Amino acid sequence: MAMGMTLAGGELDERLREMGFVEVGGEGSRVLVELMYGRDDNFTGKRMYDGLDGAWLDPDAAIALGRAQAMLDSLMPGYRLLIKDAARPMSVQRKMFRAVAGTPKANYVANPAKGGGLHNYGLAVDVTLADGAGRELPMGTPVDHLGVEANIDREEQLVRRGVISETERQNRLLLRKVMRAAGFTTIRTEWWHFNRVSKATARTRYRLLDF
Repeated sequence: MAMGMTLAGGELDERLREMGFVEVGGEGSRVLVELMYGRDDNFTGKRMYDGLDGAWLDPDAAIALGRAQAMLDSLMPGYRLLIKDAARPMSVQRKMFRAVAGTPKANYVANPAKGGGLHNYGLAVDVTLADGAGRELPMGTPVDHLGVEANIDREEQLVRRGVISETERQNRLLLRKVMRAAGFTTIRTEWWHFNRVSKATARTRYRLLDF
């Protein structure tokens, strides 16, 4: 497929399925899905996904996510993981980077010219928590918030300053607890973002979604 070509709605799902990626949050799953880039009320201000309905992950990451939901079930029965973004083809990564190029927001988007990021391998997931009715739990900021309020290394300070509540901090801690126990790692600037492996490991052992 030619570089930069974007697949039409539905074809992204089919291509990922054919590559052996796993759809998470399907029928019968405890995991919920609400793709934030399938709408225009995300940090780019534009719809990034044209008809991609499912959240897809590399099988290794999908298995780990299942472990995280199982642990959440044991700790807080009724709570559910809510996926906001998962595998992201490079065609979408290029579109996203163009949307924020030349702005401070570009610092938050992996440069496709440098190989993109772990979303482009299906090895990263943006996730929050929901209650038994599917309502998002308060986390202090929305998923996709750009700013220090989303940093995980400033949370106690943010509580002291009244920027986020202690309840919101505890919700973040619960999310990190189950995701880390399942084998994911965190990044400093986004409480919702979790990686399954390092970028170096992804490059040597996994497939880049270069379509």
